[in-house]
Amino acid sequence: MTPSPVIELRGAGKSYPGGVHALRGVDLTVEEGELVAVVGPSGSGKSTMLNLMGTLDRPTTGTVRIAGYDVSELSDARLSALRARHIGFVFQHFHLAAGRDAVDNVADGLLYAGVPPKERRARAREALAGVGLDHRRSHTPNELSGGEKQRVAIARALVGEPRLLLADEPTGALDTASGALVMELLHRLNGSGTTICVITHDNEIADALPRRVRFRDGAIVSDLRSGPRPGPRTEGAGSCARTEGAGS
Repeated sequence: MTPSPVIELRGAGKSYPGGVHALRGVDLTVEEGELVAVVGPSGSGKSTMLNLMGTLDRPTTGTVRIAGYDVSELSDARLSALRARHIGFVFQHFHLAAGRDAVDNVADGLLYAGVPPKERRARAREALAGVGLDHRRSHTPNELSGGEKQRVAIARALVGEPRLLLADEPTGALDTASGALVMELLHRLNGSGTTICVITHDNEIADALPRRVRFRDGAIVSDLRSGPRPGPRTEGAGSCARTEGAGS
């Protein structure tokens, strides 16, 4: 049986009070194992797309299915459970807890997954090793570089082995070298089977990814691919512990 797409939007629109149409009739399918850039300038609709793909909001019109579930048919509690099980988030500004070491920050990614504390920490250590930070696991955020903080955030997003990773401007707060290392890590994670959507305004970052979905004025204006479609996800592919050599 063919697995359902990770993301499927059909005629999806989003409007806000005052006649603001943030998205207009968007059709988009993201299959298992894809690495996709959602790119556009400020006001193009990409942030609204992030909210819909991450089940942080529901469409006003049309349908949004994530991991096979129609988000408009789910209660808030079931949407929260869907996010906890299937979606990992990485943000521009890391959102790490100050004063807590890297292991504790990554373990927080399992807080709502029903995993016992001892197992959470063990899986967090494994995840940190997967992003090349085993040697920094006892360090707090103020002892880490920007690139290291973002890799801790990526490990936290993936420690629960979600089907989908949403990375919102993941290099926006980093210098060029650190940003390049983070993008290299995302490519390697995708190579192990993780489905990743990178939301960005940066055309250079978008152009380096195998699929680029460009937004303008709330609509898709182009959807370009380079290379073959990905194969099916392998067991355990979502674990960042399967990724090695992330750089420093």
